[in-house]
Amino acid sequence: MVKFEYRAEVQTTGGLTAIVGQKEIGEGPFHLELELPEGFIKKLTGKLHFPVHNAEKSFLNGFQTWTYCKEYRRSEKLRGLNGLPPQLIEKYHFDRYGDYHFVEYPYTAGVFHGESYGYVRDGDFYRLFASLDEEPGYTIFRLDTNMGLLRIERDCEGVRCGGAYRAFDLFFASGSEKEVFDGWFEAMGVKPITAEPIKGYSSWYNRYEDISEASIMADLEGCTGVMEPGDLFQVDDGWEKHVGDWLFVDEQKFPNGLKTVVDAIHGKGFKAGLWLAPFVAKVGSDIELYHPDWLLKVDGKPWFDGINWGGFYSLDIDNPEVEDYIRRTFRRVFDEWGFDLVKLDFLYGAAPFGNERESRGGRMIRAMRLLREVCGDHAILGCGVPVMTAFGLVEYCRVSCDVSLDWDDKAYMIITHRERVSTKHAMETSIFRRQLNGRAFLSDPDVFFLRDDNISLTEKQKLNLAQLDRLIGGVYLCSDNMGLYSEEKKQLYKSLCSFRPESEPVFVLDDGVRIHYKQDGAARMIDIYEK
Repeated sequence: MVKFEYRAEVQTTGGLTAIVGQKEIGEGPFHLELELPEGFIKKLTGKLHFPVHNAEKSFLNGFQTWTYCKEYRRSEKLRGLNGLPPQLIEKYHFDRYGDYHFVEYPYTAGVFHGESYGYVRDGDFYRLFASLDEEPGYTIFRLDTNMGLLRIERDCEGVRCGGAYRAFDLFFASGSEKEVFDGWFEAMGVKPITAEPIKGYSSWYNRYEDISEASIMADLEGCTGVMEPGDLFQVDDGWEKHVGDWLFVDEQKFPNGLKTVVDAIHGKGFKAGLWLAPFVAKVGSDIELYHPDWLLKVDGKPWFDGINWGGFYSLDIDNPEVEDYIRRTFRRVFDEWGFDLVKLDFLYGAAPFGNERESRGGRMIRAMRLLREVCGDHAILGCGVPVMTAFGLVEYCRVSCDVSLDWDDKAYMIITHRERVSTKHAMETSIFRRQLNGRAFLSDPDVFFLRDDNISLTEKQKLNLAQLDRLIGGVYLCSDNMGLYSEEKKQLYKSLCSFRPESEPVFVLDDGVRIHYKQDGAARMIDIYEK
C-alpha cells in the first residue's frame, strides 16, 4: 500500500477553495469521492510514489486512435509539437488532432504522459495503472521515471460541482500481461460486442478520394474469386460531394446512387461498408453555407479540427438539429442504401472541449452512445476516436494511425504531430495496444498491401505488415485492386487470410524491434524485445 495524495481546487463565489488529503491505495479498483463546494472545478490532481527501474520500459496510451504511442526507455523523450514554429501550428492546425491544446508536453527525458491507461514492464512482469471511467473527465497519467512519481489529473476544468463528486476511479495491478489486462476489463465490466473478425477490401489506400461508380465496380469485380462470401467490401472517402454533406452522393461520380453499388456488392456475396465522418464538416460544405449555426463555436468562432480536405470544423452535438441530421443520415445509409457496416472517422471532433455540464470525456462518451443508438445492430468500425471512449460501444476500432505507401511518410512530416500517417508508427502502435483486441473491441491495425505498383514499401515490409495485422487484430483489410493480382498474388492473399504462424516465430521490423509470437491455448501473446 502507498499513499495517494490528492488536491482539488474549486472556484467559488468566495474565491478559490482547495481540498487536500491522502488515502491509501493498493492493487485493484480505487475510488475516491470528494465533497466539493458549489462552484467550478479548476484542478483535480493526485500523486503517488511509483519508482521505475532502469530495466523497465514505460507505455502511456496516446489520446486517440491515431496517436503514436510505444514503450519508452528512461533516456527517451515524448515529443509533442516541440520545436515547430507557432506560425506553422496555427496555419495547419497540427495542435487539433491530439491532446496538444489541453495537455502540456515537457519534452524531458524520462517524463511521459498519456490518457486512460499505461504500464511499466520488465520482461513478462507488468505494472498497470488505468482508469475505470472517463465520463467525469479523461484521466491523464504523468509518469516521472526520474523522480519515481505518478501524477494523475482528471480533465474536468470548468465543470460545475457541488456535493459528492467522483474524483478518481482507478485500477492498479501487477503480474503477467494477461493477468493485469484481464483484471482491468473485469473491473470495468467491459466486454467486446462481437467475436467475429472481418476481412476484405477498402478503397482508400489505392484510390483515396478519386473513386467513382466505375472504379468501385471494377474493384468489386477484381475482388470476386479472391475474397470469400461474407467478406467486407468497403467504400471509403470520396463518394460524397463534400465531407459533412452525407444525405446525397456526388452524382458526377455515382450517377446511379449508392444503392446500386450496395446491390452489386451484395450480389457478389460480400458485406457492404461505407465511410463517414459524422461529427465534422469541411470548409465550403453545404453545412457551413446553409447551417453555420450547426458548427461548434469556441470564443465565437467555428472550431477547426484540422487541415484535411482544406480544413474542417466540429459540429455541435448539443444542437437538436445536428442530432436530427445525424439520425437522418444513418437511416439513409442503412434503410435506404442498405449498407451493413459503417467506418466512422474523425470522431474526436465531437468533443474538443467540455462545458460546465460535462467534461470533454463525458461529451465524447455521449457522442459514442449516440452513434451506437443510431446504428442499432449494424456494425461500427471506429476511427480517430479517444480509445477508451469506444470500449464496448463499437464492434471494431482502429488502434493506430493510418499506414502510408512508404515506411515512414515524407521527411518533412516526421517533425509534425503524433497522429501523422506512417506505416512504421501504425505497426508499432498496434503492437503496443495489442491488449485491447478481444477485450474492448476487435482491433483494426489498418490495411495491408500486396501490390507492386503505387507503393514504396519493400516486399519484406509488406509481408511483415500483413502478417502482423493478422496476428494482433480483428480487422484484416487489403487496399489493392485485386483484379491486377497474378495467380501467385491471389494465392499469397488467401494464405495470409488463413495465416497461422509456425512454432513461435520471430519477426524483426526495420527499426530493430523483435516481435516474438507464441500461442498459449486460445490466447495469442506477443513479447516485444529490442534487437
